[in-house]
Amino acid sequence: MTTENFDSAESLEERILGGLDAEQREVASTLNGPLCVLAGAGTGKTRAITHRIAYGVHSGVYSPQRLLAVTFTARAAAEMRSRLRDLGVGNVQARTFHAAALRQLQFFWPQAVGGTLPNLLDHKAQMIAEASRRLRLSTDRASIRDLASEIEWAKVSMLTPANYLENAQGRGTPGGFDLTAVARVFQSYEDVKTDRNVIDFEDVLLITVGILQEDQKVAATVREQYRHFVVDEYQDVSPLQQRLLELWLGGRDELCVVGDASQTIYSFTGASPKHLLGFKALYPEANVVKLIRDYRSTPQVVKLANDLLAARRSGGPVADAAWATPLQLVAQRPAGPVPQFTECTDDEAEAATVALKVRELLDAGTPASQVAVLFRTNGQSEAYEQALAAAGIGYQLRGGERF
Repeated sequence: MTTENFDSAESLEERILGGLDAEQREVASTLNGPLCVLAGAGTGKTRAITHRIAYGVHSGVYSPQRLLAVTFTARAAAEMRSRLRDLGVGNVQARTFHAAALRQLQFFWPQAVGGTLPNLLDHKAQMIAEASRRLRLSTDRASIRDLASEIEWAKVSMLTPANYLENAQGRGTPGGFDLTAVARVFQSYEDVKTDRNVIDFEDVLLITVGILQEDQKVAATVREQYRHFVVDEYQDVSPLQQRLLELWLGGRDELCVVGDASQTIYSFTGASPKHLLGFKALYPEANVVKLIRDYRSTPQVVKLANDLLAARRSGGPVADAAWATPLQLVAQRPAGPVPQFTECTDDEAEAATVALKVRELLDAGTPASQVAVLFRTNGQSEAYEQALAAAGIGYQLRGGERF
């Protein structure tokens, strides 16, 4: 669809902005300078930022090839690209941080480093097991998993084996090892990767950052390519991702960030909402727009969420500013049932209780397609699967894929 055809159907502003609420419309029509969108769950943030991109492209403010939209999962990036295509701007790049960095790394590696880019390592487990064997350390699947998580945290925090120990105090005993042993495994892991000529996902970001810092010609080329940036789920950026974003920007401020400090879910991997919360301090001229109309949940669910967050902010263990700017959501859907609470003694009892409730619903005539069991992590699924199977209840498991 061309811009001309798009404009001829009806006015540009009405076509793109007409279906937005007042706050979404403010986001979509604020095209220049730094913009911070504080958006609660279900408030239509993806709708707002995709319409902003479309409005900017069709009005001539943005060149679609010079705008990069960054989000955290491949699924979210695909959803954004789909929505942009529907709005007539299918040639805008929407990628994850890793995908965008890998694309740049593949392109610039020959001139910046030379030779062939090492192969990308899908999983760390085998390499960490080898690194541990070299040190004569005994590991099992659980300890290897914990060591992998700790090494990922260290690398996205831009730590090296040499300075890990002094910066990791208070992090416990990952994999059952003291921090000195973890530092040794970390170094051994890096050595194994070098021997195997492979890099991991964190290396993709680290090497790209290194090239952009050291090679001004490459940095200038990237900054010429991308003039405007949109970052979704900004509360989950790590120090490494933030550094990459800063290098992409090169001191410019054509940046729109979207997030909610209350929704930080990757803190265990080094993510921090401090970048979102400090955006106004970094960019004093930034516009800040709050999306608070919740179109997803009933008033009862929204009230529960608001109350829980208010209690967390006032008396929880988090002492920094992450909870200082509450987003008090306002439900837009009709009323629904009041949420009910059941407290169980352990995971198995909880799963058995859930299976019993599902059986009661099915026996009462509720279609199975209208019953869902939600759990926080993939690791919790086994208990529920066993309990449902024991109760003779068929199920479909979704959401278990790796992001």
